[in-house]
Amino acid sequence: MCSRTTMVGVMLSVALTGLIALSSCDSTSEKSIPQTLSDASISLEVQKKLASDPASNFPRIDVETEAGMVNLNGVVQTENQRAQAARLAQAVEGVIGVNNNLQVQSSQADVGKG
Repeated sequence: MCSRTTMVGVMLSVALTGLIALSSCDSTSEKSIPQTLSDASISLEVQKKLASDPASNFPRIDVETEAGMVNLNGVVQTENQRAQAARLAQAVEGVIGVNNNLQVQSSQADVGKG
């Protein structure tokens, strides 16, 4: 079983490899290489914070950053975890805002209600 630290390291390696490959391509986007690297480093820092949070388990959160705006997508167990993930993301240096698109997964007990 891989530890969270190992998984974050692998994600970092994959992200940096992708950025290096992108830096050699011509791009029509307005996003500069320094901004791309900054966004990638913000995403990685947010992922590290989520992975290392002792109070919550955030295995199903995708993090994307565009010009300092962090997008959180995925599923969490509770509304408190949803709020905690946004707080952790906002605490990362360079983050100018967080779009919290996380969904709270209904428990089996909630399925029968309605």
